[in-house]
Amino acid sequence: MLRLVFLPLLLIGAILFAITIGRYPLSIGDIVSFFQAMVGLKPMALDRYQLLHNIIVEIRLPRILGAGLVGAALASSGAAFQAVFRNPLVSPGILGVLGGASFGAALGILLFGNWALIQLSAFAMGLVAVGVGLLIANMFGQASMIMLVLGGMISAALFTSALSIVKYTADPYEQLPAIVYWLMGSLGGLDMTQIRWAAIPIAGGLVVLALFGRALDALSMGDDEARALGVPAQQVRYGVIGAATLVSALSVSLAGMIGWVGLVVPHVVRLALGPGNARLLPASAFSGAIFLIAADCVSRSITRSEIPIGILTELLGIPAFIIVLRRARQGWT
Repeated sequence: MLRLVFLPLLLIGAILFAITIGRYPLSIGDIVSFFQAMVGLKPMALDRYQLLHNIIVEIRLPRILGAGLVGAALASSGAAFQAVFRNPLVSPGILGVLGGASFGAALGILLFGNWALIQLSAFAMGLVAVGVGLLIANMFGQASMIMLVLGGMISAALFTSALSIVKYTADPYEQLPAIVYWLMGSLGGLDMTQIRWAAIPIAGGLVVLALFGRALDALSMGDDEARALGVPAQQVRYGVIGAATLVSALSVSLAGMIGWVGLVVPHVVRLALGPGNARLLPASAFSGAIFLIAADCVSRSITRSEIPIGILTELLGIPAFIIVLRRARQGWT
C-alpha cells in the first residue's frame, strides 16, 4: 500500500523535472516563482513572466500532461486486457483498436488535413474496429475468449489492410510523410485545448477500470467461480473492454502509435505489487504516466532534433521486457 501511495508523489516529481528539461533549461525555483506570480502571490517582471509562460504553459506543459494521460491510458488498458483475457502477452491492440485508429488518422490526413478532424477520425475508427471485432466474435453465438481474440485479429488485419490502401493512394510528397510520422508517435503537436477535451473521458475511463479491479480478481478464477461469488462475468468483461477501448482509442488519437507501454508497464508493476487487479490497475496508470513522461524527456533532449516517442518506447520496451520476462511468471502466480 505504501508503494501505491508513493506513485502519485513520484508522478508529481516527474512532471516538475520534465518542465525543467529543454533547450531553455529551468530550475525548480523558476517554476515555483512562475506559478506564484500566476496566482498573484509574488510579483515578477512582465517580460520574464511572459517568457516563462510561453515555455511552461504553451510548450512544455501540454506535451508533459499529454504524455501522462497517454501513458496512463495505455498502461491501465493493457493491464485490464491482460486480466480479462488472462494472458500476459495481451496489449491494448488485442481487439483491433490500434489498427482502426491508425486507419482513421491516415484517412483523416488524406481527406481533411485538419488536425482536429484527424484526431476525431482516429478515435472514431478505433471504436469502430473494436465493434467489428466484437461483432465477428459474436457471429456464431455467445463469444468465448478465443473468439474475442480471433475477432480482434481479423479486425486488426482488416483495418491494417485498409491503412495500406490509404498509404498507397496518398500524395507521396506531403500526405504520405505525414501518415508515416503520425504512425511513429509524437507528442509535439499537443496543446492545452486538446488536453482539456481528452482529460475528462480518459480520467473517467481510468476510474472505471480501477473500480472493476476486484471483479477482475474474481474473473481471473474463471467465469463459473466468478458467478458463484456474485460477479456477472459477461457484463464485467464487456464493461472492462468498453472502458479500456475508450481510453486506448483516445490515447492513440492524441499521440499516434506508441507501442510497448501497455505490455511492459503492467508486467513491471505486477512484479512489484503482485497480481491483485485492485492495486495493479491504478498503479499501472501512475507508472505508465511516469514512464512516458520520462521517455518524452529523452526523446526531446537526447539529440538536436526530436525523436518520435513511439520509436523510443520500442527501443526502451524491448530490453525492459526481456529483463522482466524471467520473472513474469512469478508476477502471474
